[in-house]
Amino acid sequence: MIPSGAKFRIGGVDLAVVNDGTYWYDAGAIFGVVPRVMWERVSGPLDDRYRIPLGLNCLLLRSQGKTILIETGVGAKPGDRDAASPAEEGTLLDSLGALGVTPEEVDIVVNTHLHADHCGWNTTIPNGGAPDAAPVPTFPNARYVVSAREWEDATHPNERTRATYLSRNLDPIADRLDLMDGEHRITDEVIFVPAPGHTDGHSTVVVRSGQEWGVYLGDLAQHRTQLERTPWVSGLDTLPLVSMETKKRLMDECIEAGALVMFCHGAYPGVGRMTRTPEGYRKWVDVEPLPPEAFAREHGGHEDGGHEHGGHLHPH
Repeated sequence: MIPSGAKFRIGGVDLAVVNDGTYWYDAGAIFGVVPRVMWERVSGPLDDRYRIPLGLNCLLLRSQGKTILIETGVGAKPGDRDAASPAEEGTLLDSLGALGVTPEEVDIVVNTHLHADHCGWNTTIPNGGAPDAAPVPTFPNARYVVSAREWEDATHPNERTRATYLSRNLDPIADRLDLMDGEHRITDEVIFVPAPGHTDGHSTVVVRSGQEWGVYLGDLAQHRTQLERTPWVSGLDTLPLVSMETKKRLMDECIEAGALVMFCHGAYPGVGRMTRTPEGYRKWVDVEPLPPEAFAREHGGHEDGGHEHGGHLHPH
């Protein structure tokens, strides 16, 4: 089964990285114009189709009484996992279930953007439904938060983008959207922040609590080396020059503040900090999850669907 449930803490907010498996993608496309002789030093092993394994790290947290899921992986509808690890090895819903969280308990789903490997579990085929049955929202009580610019582009794709903006992930949630134009506070601790480059409407999610903060990067990078090196941008970025500036600015802010950095496609759990070497270069450093005992239940704490109020997440 896939690893899942790695826990981290930002101030008073507990986070769990929930896993939708592995996504395989052409390594040349991931590294764009960077010559292969350079990127193959850092890419790790490729499969027999020259694809690189990418994580599908989503984030679960509870803030001010709201259960929030950031990103939803590739899904499990027909066609969803053609380039991903099989559902039998574990999926996002299995990862949520291991934490005692049901789809009905999710209040808010945040999509940094709407490429198919980031919003596939927005929808699902109903239990017992035929494979050609119409998809329905996976999280029936949730509002779906996305950039208004991203929704417009996703629902009016061009020749380049139509292969990844899939109506089966989008149409069933059209009546439960919260479309954002600019920065938006989902709660006082969770902030939706535009970060264009990968797409025009791409966004990040910032978590602030006390004197600490962290950022979920979405697709600002698909490999940690892209965070370290400004000109290494993905061939999938629609605005590569904008992506460079967004990445440089945000990584400098993270270094200065010691922020926790979380990204979808890193090797599980995809959490670290950006540091600077004595020579002045950016350097990614993995952050290990907190030990399970750090999340021991408080005696007498009130639980509701696997969560305690006040920001903490606990399995049953």
